[in-house]
Amino acid sequence: MLDPQIAQMLEALTALGSAGLTQGGVEAARTGFDFATVGLRKAQDLAQVGSTEDVVLPHGRAVRIYRPVGSGPVPTIVFIHGGGFVIGSIETHDDHARLLCRDVGPAGAVVVSVDYRLAPEHPFPAGFEDCLAATRWVGEHVAELGGDADRIVVAGDSAGGNLAAAVSLAVRDAGPRLAAQLLLYPTVDFDPAGAYPSRAENASGFFLTAEDMLWFGQQYVPAGTDVRDPRASVLHAPDLSGLPPAVVATAEYDPLRDEGEAYAAALEAAGVTVVVRRSAGMIHGFYGLGHLSPGAAAAIAQLNADLTALLR
Repeated sequence: MLDPQIAQMLEALTALGSAGLTQGGVEAARTGFDFATVGLRKAQDLAQVGSTEDVVLPHGRAVRIYRPVGSGPVPTIVFIHGGGFVIGSIETHDDHARLLCRDVGPAGAVVVSVDYRLAPEHPFPAGFEDCLAATRWVGEHVAELGGDADRIVVAGDSAGGNLAAAVSLAVRDAGPRLAAQLLLYPTVDFDPAGAYPSRAENASGFFLTAEDMLWFGQQYVPAGTDVRDPRASVLHAPDLSGLPPAVVATAEYDPLRDEGEAYAAALEAAGVTVVVRRSAGMIHGFYGLGHLSPGAAAAIAQLNADLTALLR
């Protein structure tokens, strides 16, 4: 059954005439998402952290560094925001980064939230390259960040989960060595031939729609691109062995549910330690809904605890 507080939110969106994330084109989608996140956010709902710092990396992209109240060295999390590779930013996902900073690890975690280039202005593999460069920078500077070189994590939600998984593959041999990956309802397969029942079961009515997914994919992986390239469709990587332990989160009412669980199964088949959580009653994006729904808050707390357990 759909979580009652989330059901109320969806009803309110319907009453306001919301037609989906992507109606109206790129700029309208970005403006609408910014309003629904940053514009409606209340300061009292944000997790408190020790400090934040905005830094521009050598390759020209910005990151925001969140440091916990607790003392280090602590785990260091490279966080990659979602938004279909087209919308979203450090600002829209400030709440996600703060939760990770406060609640992962016994004394919190350093979180480095990445501002990567967005499609369609910068299609695949631009965003992936930015996230890979940021992860390598973190590996080189982890001590001065206050982090622990043995507990570096990549994390992301939705499109960010895709990018986090792709980065994990890219650094498996060249480094930095990752201790874990947190993949929140990731998209992992751009192949239109993929048969995932949740894409039809949850095609509409639950925030992210099948139409949204198709539009986002067309922006990020345009015609002529190999949709099975493992940097985009990580599920099609020929070898998943040797990857860091993973927490893979899916949501009951999410069109991406089944492909996320298929990726978790593929990781397990390759010998990777995996914690897979399907959150009952939840929709895509629930990690940002803890302030609205006790059910979402409980699911978020469980995922943060799962990640903490992998880092001991």
